[in-house]
Amino acid sequence: MWVQMVLNSVLVVLTDLAARLLGNSLCRQHFHLLLSAVVVFGPALSLWVSQHSVFAKRSHFLYRLFLRSGWGWTCIFLGSFVFLLSFSIRRSLSLSLRHLSRLAVAGGLWLGCCKLLDLLENATGSCYEALQPGSEVANGQPLLVLREGESKCECLKAGMLWRGYEVSEDVFLLCLCCLLLVEEASVFGPYLSLGGTSDAPLRILFLFCVLLLALWIFLLLCLLAYFPHFPTQLLGGALGCLVWRGLYQGWYRKGPSWCCPGRPGHGLLNTKISSTETEDAMIHNHYH
Repeated sequence: MWVQMVLNSVLVVLTDLAARLLGNSLCRQHFHLLLSAVVVFGPALSLWVSQHSVFAKRSHFLYRLFLRSGWGWTCIFLGSFVFLLSFSIRRSLSLSLRHLSRLAVAGGLWLGCCKLLDLLENATGSCYEALQPGSEVANGQPLLVLREGESKCECLKAGMLWRGYEVSEDVFLLCLCCLLLVEEASVFGPYLSLGGTSDAPLRILFLFCVLLLALWIFLLLCLLAYFPHFPTQLLGGALGCLVWRGLYQGWYRKGPSWCCPGRPGHGLLNTKISSTETEDAMIHNHYH
């Protein structure tokens, strides 16, 4: 029994600290700047990291287990947290689905952007075949022969090289997921400050979201440090920030309607207060 009490106390302390940090207006307003600085200056870490590290291999289990399904992990934990928080407050399935629709919209934009990036790379790229070993230019790079009429898929299946206009989809995904996690999970801090109640499952889901945010930042740093491709990674980070700004700093601020899911926390932060004007003031302070 005492073990359960200790674990519950630790959970409350950790989640309260994390909620206070994410709910802080300075963190909310400037997190995208911090993320931008990481993308811009992160490749400089390649000067200090060892290429013999386990994180320098794309076959590392963190890349295979999390990076390739990053959007799925984000939807599972963040979607569960958003649904449980909204439903436990209002007991309204329609309101919970409306808040979940923000993730659906972001997922649709992510898939659409990935398709467009693939089309762009196919339209601007070319397939090259490396000559036999020994036929190298002065800098040690193998000579490449252009193969016309090959698509990217056919080129890669044949073991050849595809060179085109690329945007890093991995950095795009990680930046977008980090920004979504901060936007959605930061509601928990103002909710607790208003006296909202939260049981262990909700706090555990919130803690999982915080840990997932830390993991995405770590993987982003690993990609920038061990696999630096500055132009493509910079474009990927910029695209992620652009999607976030268009949604959370633009469209969602119009308020809930049939064509807009509204901002995170709208309709939820007035649990212990009587007027919607006070709620709107809390949300306004939360965003500004």
